[in-house]
Amino acid sequence: MSAPFLLAGPMAGKVSHGASELCVVLVEDNEHMRSLLRTLLMAMGIRRIVEYSDGTEALAHLHETKPDFILTDLSMAPMDGLEFTRAVRHSADESLCVLPIIVVTGHTERVQIKAARDAGVTEILAKPVTATGLYQRIDEIIQRPRPFVRTPDYCGPCRRRQHNPAYTGPWRRSSDGNRAETAAVVPVAKPAATKRTRT
Repeated sequence: MSAPFLLAGPMAGKVSHGASELCVVLVEDNEHMRSLLRTLLMAMGIRRIVEYSDGTEALAHLHETKPDFILTDLSMAPMDGLEFTRAVRHSADESLCVLPIIVVTGHTERVQIKAARDAGVTEILAKPVTATGLYQRIDEIIQRPRPFVRTPDYCGPCRRRQHNPAYTGPWRRSSDGNRAETAAVVPVAKPAATKRTRT
């Protein structure tokens, strides 16, 4: 885990010396898990780690901390990770509401993943937590940041993860420009069937 982060995207302007300059807010009510995550972050070269044992306390100090990203657990009390994410996303401070949020969870059922995505979570890290998994999520938010979307029903990173050239549905976003007029259906060639012969 000694590979350095090559900083790009929105964090590149703030950070010029690599991972050691990143500031992370870690919100986790389980002391053992908090210690594990801290150890993994430090092994990656991240030194500025501000820890909170609950989301309410983290929210109260977020404007002072000004982190580069947030790492939070999903199942916490009194405020769980989704409530915390929604509160951050609806913050009056624009610099806070667009922060990347990585949620750590043992609940990876489709309904839970969809709820996290719809709350505005940037990345999900499934338990058991590994150094590689954490590194990949951090690398994703740094190297491939997604645009931020704000609508009456949703506030968070763009939920489109892939560009699908064969997409034929409606183009509804202002950033889609005039694709509605220029989008063409491109047929996808099917691989030729091969005949199997017995020998």
